[in-house]
Amino acid sequence: MALNMPGRQAMPGKIELPENVVVSRLDELANWCRKNSLWPMPFATACCGIELMATGASKHDLARFGAEVFRFSPRQCDLMIVAGRVVMKMLPVLQRIWQQMHEPKWCISMGACASTGGVFDTYAVVQGIDRFIPVDMYVPGCPPRPEQLIQAIIDLQDKIQREGTITGREFDTSQRQLRKRALVEADQLLTLDAARNPVAQRELSAAAHRT
Repeated sequence: MALNMPGRQAMPGKIELPENVVVSRLDELANWCRKNSLWPMPFATACCGIELMATGASKHDLARFGAEVFRFSPRQCDLMIVAGRVVMKMLPVLQRIWQQMHEPKWCISMGACASTGGVFDTYAVVQGIDRFIPVDMYVPGCPPRPEQLIQAIIDLQDKIQREGTITGREFDTSQRQLRKRALVEADQLLTLDAARNPVAQRELSAAAHRT
């Protein structure tokens, strides 16, 4: 099959396209649009939030990567950046914001406190937000520099381009839909924190009497 274009000689078995026509897969085109138009939802609770602000300022200029449109409405965002420690009382707010964000959506855990609890090894601080919501990228540091966050966004863009589909099949994987670690390890976590948590001690005692 051959398609003759003015000024060109068609080759047998090939389709000659004009210079202003690009052929691609729909998934790759959608991924290209998504990765270059990320709208972050900042969830900044501590010093990591200052570094997050610096990332969007003029010196580092996050707009170069198409991710500078910070929105504080979860229904307008597709990238949550959790910057700083998250306490148990704030966790329901974090989960509600995550649930209100439309698919496709991604999450970056910025800093040691958001990723593992950091130096706050107490029952009041969440020991890693990935126990409750899925995390795509982790940024180490206390606090991490803006360059590290930019690298995480670049890596996330590469992940979106490689794995994304227009129908969102990548979000239906069993690993992403499994129960989060905190729900699976609830008994073990309760036992570990009982020594520092009087409420947990009473709950364990009551459970022991019931059994």
